[in-house]
Amino acid sequence: MKISTKRAQQLKPKPDETRLGFGTKFTDHMFNMDYTADKGWHTPRIEPYGPIAMDPATMVLHYGQGVFEGLKAYRTAAGRIQLFRPQENFRRLNRSNDILCIPRFDEHFALEALKELLTVEQDWVPRAPETSLYIRPTIFASDPFLGVRASHTYRFFIILSPVGAYYPEGFNPVKILVENEHVRAVSGGTGEAKTLGNYAASLLAGQKAHDAGFTQVLWLDGVERKYIEEVGAMNIFFVIDGELITPALQGSILAGITRDTVLQLGRMWGLTVSERRIGIEEVLKANASGKLEEVFGSGTAAVISPVGQIAYGKRAITVGDGKVGALANRFYKAITDIQYGRAEGPQGWIVPVA
Repeated sequence: MKISTKRAQQLKPKPDETRLGFGTKFTDHMFNMDYTADKGWHTPRIEPYGPIAMDPATMVLHYGQGVFEGLKAYRTAAGRIQLFRPQENFRRLNRSNDILCIPRFDEHFALEALKELLTVEQDWVPRAPETSLYIRPTIFASDPFLGVRASHTYRFFIILSPVGAYYPEGFNPVKILVENEHVRAVSGGTGEAKTLGNYAASLLAGQKAHDAGFTQVLWLDGVERKYIEEVGAMNIFFVIDGELITPALQGSILAGITRDTVLQLGRMWGLTVSERRIGIEEVLKANASGKLEEVFGSGTAAVISPVGQIAYGKRAITVGDGKVGALANRFYKAITDIQYGRAEGPQGWIVPVA
């Protein structure tokens, strides 16, 4: 398929790179592509950023059949633009498609389309330290139909947003609240998909945690309510007595690309790395015995997010000395050095754009 390009007649002013928030500013152009049963995916195009017209009966509005991804473009000190493991994002997006009964797309073509869009919007990739251009590919059901079935038509779009730090705290320890009332997902459902309903299911608990002074919710499993799964916007890691532990993927946890990056780097560094079930009581006991060394989250938005405090019911613990741990700091530096071109990573992790 050939990608057509229509340039915006009027360009937006670029934001102050020293005052970027997260997800509030958007670039001049976007990528769009449509799906119909007779044509498959067709009409790929780069066009001015703008509203998408929807019938009030559009299926995604009623049944939530939609999926999305999140990745970033980085500018190196030499001015080059590059992506970090984008193939994994498009592979995961297709996995989410499978779970939500959405037709698969050509991952290689999608990556080439993204690179073409980024070439058009290269001036939007910020140059300030630790800033980046956030990338949001999305697919949604577009049939105007009221009835519970998979849609016959879809829209695939990609929008871009220059961003700074995800958390106002920056790279500093956050406070998380263990959620023991609500559940986000269970194995056999849509938990491992990056889909709309999973995030809607997290909002109430997340708001309660925020109102109580916490940054994020730490989810427990939806069956026994004792095994740790993930944080609201991140996967989670524990360092207990020298062992780096993260909950195993069992169908209810998002297979994070930063999570996989941490696991691969940890093994390359010779660390003892485990993907297994870990209960909240094990974490509390490890802290009481002095064996809980660090806790940190991982995700595209924040990369590595150290955890300084965990609250569970009436109990609250301070992790280590409440400051950024040595391993969290090492992972953060190693990953961001690769992303910004300050160090080389394993073959294939960096995809150059311009």
